[in-house]
Amino acid sequence: MIRVLIADDQAMVRTGFGMIIGAQSDMEVVGEAADGVQAVELARRLRPDVVLLDIRMPRLDGLEALRLLAGPGVADPIRVVVVTTFDLDEYVHTALSNGACGFLLKDSGPALLVEAVRAAVSGDALISPSITVRLLEHLSSPAPARDDGGLSPRELDVVKLVARGLTNAEIATQLFIAVGTVKTHLASVQMKLKARNRVEIAAWAWERRLVG
Repeated sequence: MIRVLIADDQAMVRTGFGMIIGAQSDMEVVGEAADGVQAVELARRLRPDVVLLDIRMPRLDGLEALRLLAGPGVADPIRVVVVTTFDLDEYVHTALSNGACGFLLKDSGPALLVEAVRAAVSGDALISPSITVRLLEHLSSPAPARDDGGLSPRELDVVKLVARGLTNAEIATQLFIAVGTVKTHLASVQMKLKARNRVEIAAWAWERRLVG
C-alpha cells in the first residue's frame, strides 16, 4: 500500500483528497494535518510514502515544511508533492529547490492527483506539461554559454524530454531505446548535476534554455 499524508488547512480539501486516495486499491491515507507544524511532526513520526502538502498554511507555511522534510541537508528526505491553488513562479522555484517531487494545482482533477502520488513513489516525479513545465519556462535566467553540465549528447536528449514532461516509457519510445537504458542515463545525469530527482533535472534544463 502507498501510504499518504494529507496536509492542508481546509477540512473540505483534506476530505476530498482523502476520498480520492482512499478509492485507490493500492493507496491509503495514514494521517491528516491542518497546519505546517503538524505536517512536519506527523510526517517524521509516520514516515508516509508521500506527503500531499499545501503551500499557505497556519503556524508554518508549506514551503518551509517542505524544506524541513525534503530540503538540502535532510538526511532521509520524505517524498513531497506540493498541491496548491497558487501557481506563482516564486513558489514553484522554492518548492523545487526544497526537494518537491511534483507541483500540482488543486483544480487539476483526481486522475492527476493519483498520478502525482504514483510518480513520486516510483521516482518518476510528475512534471505536468500543463502545470509544472509551463511554470518552469518562466524560471529561466540567462544561461551560461555552452553549459551542458558535462552531459553526453544522449543524456541531453533524455534531459530535454524529461523537461517536457515525458515519462521513462515515453522517452524510451521516442529515442528508440529500452526503459532500462533511460533509467541508466537518468542515474548518470543525477550524479553529474547533483540533482535529487527528475523535477530538479527539468528545472536545470529550463534554466539553461535547453527546452523551448
